[in-house]
Amino acid sequence: MSGGTAAGDGGLAGTAGAGGESAAGRLLKLFEAHRLTPTQRRIAHCLVRRAVDAPFLSSVEVAELAGVSQPSVTRFAVALGFDGYPALRRHLREVPPASSTAQDAAGGNEYQQAVHAEIENLRHLAALLADPAPVARAGALLAASVPLPVLGLRAAGAQAGGFAYFAAKVHPDVRLLDEGGTVLADRIDAAVRAGASALLCFALPRHPREVVEALAYAGGAGLTVVTVADSAFAPVAAHSDLLLPAAVGTGLAFDTACAPMLLGRALLEAMCDELPEAQARLEEFDARAAARGVFVE
Repeated sequence: MSGGTAAGDGGLAGTAGAGGESAAGRLLKLFEAHRLTPTQRRIAHCLVRRAVDAPFLSSVEVAELAGVSQPSVTRFAVALGFDGYPALRRHLREVPPASSTAQDAAGGNEYQQAVHAEIENLRHLAALLADPAPVARAGALLAASVPLPVLGLRAAGAQAGGFAYFAAKVHPDVRLLDEGGTVLADRIDAAVRAGASALLCFALPRHPREVVEALAYAGGAGLTVVTVADSAFAPVAAHSDLLLPAAVGTGLAFDTACAPMLLGRALLEAMCDELPEAQARLEEFDARAAARGVFVE
């Protein structure tokens, strides 16, 4: 498959500035205006994740962080239209870094700042959803796939599990793929044999190699891959037919993923809109749950 199509201007990694646009948002606008190779997308993803620090990183430091060669960083800058990496870094320094301004405005301790950063991620997601077409398209693809495999490994397992739990209430056959290893390809094959036409993937940092390989395998098997990822430049982008970005928070020791979770719920809503029996299935579930006394309230 060719590179995926991103909805909007990608994920937000970093704190929003006083002017309302994040450092990451400015980087994404710059990067998405160009067609990048897989290696260059890797560099772009690294810089978006380190948006606040990006204007001050040397080409050697960027290369080490992205796991590429220093000449690759130079070629990346040239691909963006600059004479070299120093010119790109000068361009990034023209806009003051957003972190201190936003943190001063938000105030509070590190936990409160992490919450404020997540609020900014949600605001950014709301802006992306001003165009509902990508989510509506994804909902139609997911509703039409029977069975519907939902993939999420490691950090993304909770997102995939939550989606699969609720989707099973309205979709006739949802198959959660939350374990890697050699059986993952077998389960994708089984879904294809049963009639699956699409696969939904939640992909969050740090991105497991198994997920990238699984999406490549799924695409080769004929599945349309819909991916919720932290950035339009995530490693899974090259193997996604439709990529929907939702940023993760990076202010704490472990990333927070409120925006990907909410985007998953929006996908559920869009899928329900495409399933004519969704409301009837929900009502049937409620009746059976009441008869069994499943819930105490």
